[in-house]
This record gives sequence, structure tokens and C-alpha cells, in this order.
Amino acid sequence: MMNKDVLNTSIEFLKGVGPNRAKLIKNELKISKFKDLLFHFPFRYIDKTKYHKISEINFNSSEIQLIGKITELKELGVGSKKRLSASFSDNTGSIQLVWFKTSKWIIDSIKLNQTYIVFGKINNYNNNISIAHPELEIYSKENIKNRTNLFAVYPSTENLNKRGITNKVFSKLVEELLIIINTDIKENLPKYILDKYNLIGRRQSLISIHKPRTSDDLKKAINRLKFEEIFYLQIRLIKKNITRKDKIKGYVFNQIGDKFEEFYNNHLKFKLTNAQKRVIKEIRNDLGSGAQMNRLLQGDVGSGKTIVAFMAALIAIGNGFQTCIMTPTEILSYQHYNKFYQICNLLNINIKILTGSSKASNKKNIKESLKKGEIDLLIGTHALIYDSVEFSNLGLAIIDEQHKFGVAQRSKLWHKNSLPPHILIMTATPIPRTLAMSAYGDLDMSIIDELPPGRKHINTFHQTSKDRLKLIDFLKAEIKKGRQAYVVYPLIKESEKLDFKDLLDGYESFSRDFPMPKYQISIVHGKMNNEDKEYEMQRFIENKTQILVSTTVIEVGVDIPNASVMIIESAERFGLSQLHQLRGRVGRGNHKSYCFLITGNKKTKESKIRMETMVKTNNGFLIAEKDLEIRGPGNIMGTQQSGEMPLKVTNLIGDSRLIQKIRKLVERIIQKDPKLKNINNAIILENLKNMIDKKDIWEYIS
Repeated sequence: MMNKDVLNTSIEFLKGVGPNRAKLIKNELKISKFKDLLFHFPFRYIDKTKYHKISEINFNSSEIQLIGKITELKELGVGSKKRLSASFSDNTGSIQLVWFKTSKWIIDSIKLNQTYIVFGKINNYNNNISIAHPELEIYSKENIKNRTNLFAVYPSTENLNKRGITNKVFSKLVEELLIIINTDIKENLPKYILDKYNLIGRRQSLISIHKPRTSDDLKKAINRLKFEEIFYLQIRLIKKNITRKDKIKGYVFNQIGDKFEEFYNNHLKFKLTNAQKRVIKEIRNDLGSGAQMNRLLQGDVGSGKTIVAFMAALIAIGNGFQTCIMTPTEILSYQHYNKFYQICNLLNINIKILTGSSKASNKKNIKESLKKGEIDLLIGTHALIYDSVEFSNLGLAIIDEQHKFGVAQRSKLWHKNSLPPHILIMTATPIPRTLAMSAYGDLDMSIIDELPPGRKHINTFHQTSKDRLKLIDFLKAEIKKGRQAYVVYPLIKESEKLDFKDLLDGYESFSRDFPMPKYQISIVHGKMNNEDKEYEMQRFIENKTQILVSTTVIEVGVDIPNASVMIIESAERFGLSQLHQLRGRVGRGNHKSYCFLITGNKKTKESKIRMETMVKTNNGFLIAEKDLEIRGPGNIMGTQQSGEMPLKVTNLIGDSRLIQKIRKLVERIIQKDPKLKNINNAIILENLKNMIDKKDIWEYIS
């Protein structure tokens, strides 16, 4: 039975599938409907017009295609080692074909002395060449004649192959599907776009990506499908932003306010960079627009985001609203609090801090004062989002290091007033432009792309364990000058015990090389309670200890101008962005600063690239690009939005120009026709309606 909407038909109704295979394919590949199979694209293509002789095969051969006969067939081994072995010969020699865990249907389907076309991957076991689980096709002149140049290879699993759903079977299923849905593939791009960008039709592109006759056919199909997926991703993101501004009204901050004016004119001790001034202007425009601000503020480590956020808070407070700043750690909360406390007193602003470890009596007093409207600025951890924390008039919520918080956590801040407060999201992890466009394209974005004058370049070196003695001597010389150093060890959940041991061993080793009382060493790690952590950090902040041995808890936000040396142990186990974040903890004062990346002698190709990149540049945006290139978008996005981006053929690095071009096209279309009412855009509107479910305002959170 077929559904009315053919593309939503269950694949069990496709010829050659049935209920059992449907269940297996769904479990292995998450393909349950016709449309899932249609968009399960090949990941590579093989030229199957070439045939080899058995005598041409060598140990370096990979996939190969042969014509010959199966002359012998026998079952070998018992139990789990049972296998089917066939002798396959042509006029130049013979080779073994092997099937493990064979089914009776394979044995029954093979005919001895029948001429077959055999395709498969060459295996070399004990200097014997064989092909495991080969594709078999009965040889005929018709079969040869009908072959295309390029044969699709689909993403699959070992279990599917073992259960008889080989690539050949999968290709036949796709072929069957294309026949059935041929007329049901509708165009989803307007004619003026197809003509302008010389794109083939959607139906043809979907046929050609599965069954390309030539490499040119394939190129045109991929180009068209990339265009389509980028176009609809961008249009959804931009429309989401516009819809949010239309639907979600924000508090209007009519004036800059006296708090901002007084701070800027009388208390700001340094000159703002042009980038900081530009960003403050963008935020000010948002706050006065009448729509809720939802802005992402990104900048490299040390670019001055915090002061921009504080000045945004002053605008809110000057307009009679409360502000909160939410951070991922207590250490960072206290750093912000200590940084702003004095200036808030001068400006007659009531500032408080609320964390999980705050005393119960203190929590109670803060919550009461907050509800009464007596607190202007509240800084804290996720404790701010508890239901018991009630604001009198929250107008601005600032989220620091947004990638540490999920959407669900951030959404709770939206409910802290009758209208959602304005939201400023900060990140010190620079986001590559194409990723920003694709993952955060529904947010307004501000970038501080200029470092304050005097910000020191951090000299970065890659060393191995054999350089340790020289490093110790260097560190002693720096400490003698009055400097401090971080020593960071990885802490990865999968191997927590090992890592913890590494940290403690490292601490003992440094304690031997830097003995008391001449030297003082702090240690901080995730297994410590908050009080002990705070105590050790405070000792380091006050320069009572010269070395801080730590896990990555110091990655985010801690600002100690006197710390000039960063040593990262087992640096190969860190991602690029994390290494850059850690490095950014030094170079905050007037002193020359250094970062040492210590690795083992054995490194993967990726870890070598990471070390080379870190040594070569201090530019966070270049590092982010390289990180995206190495790791892919999925790992970088973390908790952002709904997870994976719906990109099947687009490459965020390789297609960056195309993404930017299509983004500009979409912006022009929306600017001219915001509601897509123009008859030329009717097809876009129709497709969007099919893609987007109805949402309430709380689902516009990013």
C-alpha cells in the first residue's frame, strides 16, 4: 500500500525491502521513508568500465573488477569460523572469493562455471590474495553495454553487508525508488534563480547524484544540491531572526543613561578600540529598537568583550532595568564580580554575586533584595536560572562563554520577566565565518576583530619530554623575575583515572623540581570541592604561589596579569580551540609571555598540524578555521541549537565562497520581499511552509 505523499511512504513497501529489511535499514542507517533513502547520497564513485586480469593483481591493489568463472565452491571451518570459499579463475590465474557467516541463499545463487563480473576489495592474508564478500553479476554483453562510467558507493555498515544488503543491493533499491518517485520530485527553486546561476532541475540532480553517466553530470548535480541546501538553511535562519523580532517585543531603552555617561567620561581608564566602539553602537541600536535583542558577541581572547558587556549593562541599569551576567564557573563569576565591584560602588550601582556555594543566609537575602528591585547587577553561575531566583525587572541577560550552556538552560532566562529580557551571548572561541553563517545565522552578530594596543604576542614553542630539563631552568629564571606559571594537564572523562594520576604525578614532579619553602605550588582539579578550589586559585591570584598545576578548569576567563608562562602537558590530547583558550590565560600583563606545548614523541598527523598551527599564529580566527577543517562542524558546535546541521553535500570549508554568495542572495530576496508574496517567490514560500513547524515564541531561542 502506498501513502498519498509518496516520499513519506515507509521503505518496507519498496520492492526488495519488506518488513525485516526495513527494520534493519532503519536501525543501521536511520532510513525509514522513501525521502530518507532518496537523500542518502553516495560518498564516492567507482569507474566500473575498467576490467583487470587476475595476473595484474598485486598487494597494493585496492578495489578491482574481474571477469571469470567460479570453478569450485566449498564451506570451511566450524561455528563462528565457518566461511564459504570459492575459486574464481580467468585465463591468467585464480583467486579466492570468501563469504563469512554465509546464508543458504548465497550458496544457492552461485552457479559453477557461469561467467561472472566480480567486484570487491583486495585482502592480503598471510600473503594470499582474496576478495571478501564480493559483488557478483552474471556476465552478458547487455550488462556491459548498460554500465555507466561512475558507480555509486553508499555509506553502509558491516552488519548490513553481513545480512546480504551489499552496496549492489542498495544501489538496486535506489534504482527502484527513482523509478517510483520520478514524477513526484518537485522543483523547489524559482526559475529566475535556476537561470541566473545555471542550475539543473531538482529532479535531474537527484537522479544524477545516484546514477551519474559522466563526471560532468555528477558535478552539475552536486552543485545544484549544494545550492539548494545552503539556500534553504540560510533563508530559514534569516526568516527565524526576522520572525523573532516581529513576534517578540523587547523593552525599549530610550536613553544611554547617566550611569553609562558617567563611566565613559570619568572612570574609563583606557581608550576603547574602534571595534569595541562599533559593537557598543550595534548593541545600543538593538536596545532602543523595540524588538528583543538576541546578539552573539565574539572576539578573540583578550579582545575586550567583558568591558563591552559591562557598558551594555550600564545602559540597561540607566533605563531602570536589572541586568544579570551568567558564567559557567564560580571562578569566572568571582572574577567578573571583583572586576566590577569597585566601579559599581563609585556609580552607586548595587552589585551582588550568587553561586551554588553561596551561604544559605546570603542566598536568601540576595533573592529577597532582587525581588524588591534593590539589586541592579547580579553575577552568578547557573544558580541564576533557578525558579526561586525572581527579578523585579530584568531587562538584560548576558551569557558568558555560551558554548558551556545548552539551549534549555538559556531559555530559563527568557522567563524571568513578563517580556523576555534582551540577550547578549558572549564567546571567546572565535567562530569561522562560514560556520557562524550556518550555525548561528539566526542571531545578530558582533565581532571584536581588534586587540587593544599593548596586548602582548605570546611566544609559543612545541617541545617533547626530552626538553623538560631546559624548560625547568627557564621556568626558574622567570619565577626569579617575579613571574608566575600555569601547568595544565588534560582531563578527559573516558580516561579519568589515568588523567587524574597524570595530574598528581605531575604535581609531585614539579614539587621535587621546585621545593618548598623557596617555591610555592597550587593545585586545582575537578575532584576538589569548591571552597578548596577557590582557596588555591586565590593564593595564585594573590601571587602567594608561583606555579598553578591544574586541569582545564582554568581554561575560561581567569585573568592574572602576572602569569607569563603556560605549560600544557600532553598537548596532543587537546583540540586547537582549547589550546588557544588555554594560551590566552597568559600575556595579559606587560610582561613577555610564553606558551610551551609538551607532547610525546609519537603524534598523529592531526596533532602535528595542531602544534604547527599554534606555533605559527596567535590569531584565534585563523585557528578556528583550521580547527573546523580538522574536526568538522559537529564537534565544534557543542550544545548549540538542535545539534547537527542539515548539510549533506556542503563542505563548510571548501564551499565557503558559495555559502557567502548564497547568504547575500537570500538577504537581497528577503529585503525586497520580506514575506515572499511575490509570485516569483511563491515556490520558496510553499517549501518553507512544508519545512517549518508552528512554534511558540520560546522556541525562537538560540
